[in-house]
Amino acid sequence: MSGSAGSRQRRLSDSEGEETAPESRPPLRDRQGAHWKNAMGFWLLGLCNNFSYVVMLSAAHDILRHQRAPGNQSLVDPDPLPTPHSNSSRFDCNSVSTAAVLLADILPTLIIKLLAPLGLHLLPYSPRVLISGGCAAGSFILVAFSHSVVTSLCGVVLASVSSGLGEVTFLSLTAFYPRAVISWWSSGTGGAGLLGALSYLGLTQAGLSPQHTLLSMLGIPALLLASYFFLLTSPEPQDPGGEEEAERAARQPLMSSEAPEESKPDASSTLSLQERWTVFKGLLCYIIPLVLVYFAEYFINQGLFELLFFRNTSLSHAQQYRWYQMLYQAGVFVSRSSLRCCHIRFTWALALLQCLNLAFLLADVVLSFLPSIYFVFLIILYEGFLGGAAYVNTFHNIALETSDRHREFAMAAACVSDTLGISLSGLVVLPLHNFLCQLS
Repeated sequence: MSGSAGSRQRRLSDSEGEETAPESRPPLRDRQGAHWKNAMGFWLLGLCNNFSYVVMLSAAHDILRHQRAPGNQSLVDPDPLPTPHSNSSRFDCNSVSTAAVLLADILPTLIIKLLAPLGLHLLPYSPRVLISGGCAAGSFILVAFSHSVVTSLCGVVLASVSSGLGEVTFLSLTAFYPRAVISWWSSGTGGAGLLGALSYLGLTQAGLSPQHTLLSMLGIPALLLASYFFLLTSPEPQDPGGEEEAERAARQPLMSSEAPEESKPDASSTLSLQERWTVFKGLLCYIIPLVLVYFAEYFINQGLFELLFFRNTSLSHAQQYRWYQMLYQAGVFVSRSSLRCCHIRFTWALALLQCLNLAFLLADVVLSFLPSIYFVFLIILYEGFLGGAAYVNTFHNIALETSDRHREFAMAAACVSDTLGISLSGLVVLPLHNFLCQLS
């Protein structure tokens, strides 16, 4: 009951088809130890899974503003001088919006999440995790050694594949564990935002080149694999159908796609298309608000951050952008870790407040009425609070209100919400960027 995730799969291959003798429930101390190992495991999985995605968004301004010359990769100025572009604009615009990096960082994730409920369950969990870790490492290496924006964007795509595949995989995996792990996973993803943005800001601010900063983060994918294969334990009985059935479900190897149906809380591989559609329609009251929240906040992050440029401060344009990203992620981390303190049932309110944030900051971009960058700092921190709260409460509500049979599918289907909102915002922001940058 306390073996690692990797050992569970090995046990299946060694004894496939054999009956497992009944086991007695482990003592309370062992169950408590397993609880904390799983809690820490899911927190680290959330942290590592979203880390590369966040770092690529934090580096978006640098990726688009600076193309390194061959032979000089290790001596890159972490805060390069502006290159000529849109000098007639008061916004100091890049020739391409940072939304281009956002789209490269999110569209592959969207495709994965849209296709995942249809057949991803046929691929066992372990290969998915290995692919996710490999893509994360590849993204850091490719962007670090890139000599062009196009190559850098290819590295960003790898980060997106890693994050998207990992999120679908680990959110589905929570269906095999007590519902409390959702809170730990969400807190970890918030931690990824804060640590990713803060580490990129801190290391570049300290004088380390973007290349060396990215290469120093290669330990994160290794931590992801270690957390999955060596930290997670076998799931606790989920129970409702009786003690004997729960014990049998808990003993089944989790990582194999051939595990008996009763070992899966939802047996999602047996759901008909009609049943999947019915479950999906029931999720719309959660999906739509989350789409709106993420549309508004990423419209702000990748459409307005670059344009919220204050010349009356000691911070350069690139430094202002990094601070915006860090403060946003700080807000996300706090709110994604707040579920035990505050449970929000009606996420529509969060969507409305986030849309008001968007309208206010867009008005400031056009009219420039805020006198100081510190007002923007406070609004961005608040924006992060709303986004993180919407995420953790949405998935917590789904976990509470879906049946055991449907929970794994529901988690995989609902996680498309944030990605869809982000993708839509990127598509809208690209033409808006060009329009605003033409304003004198």
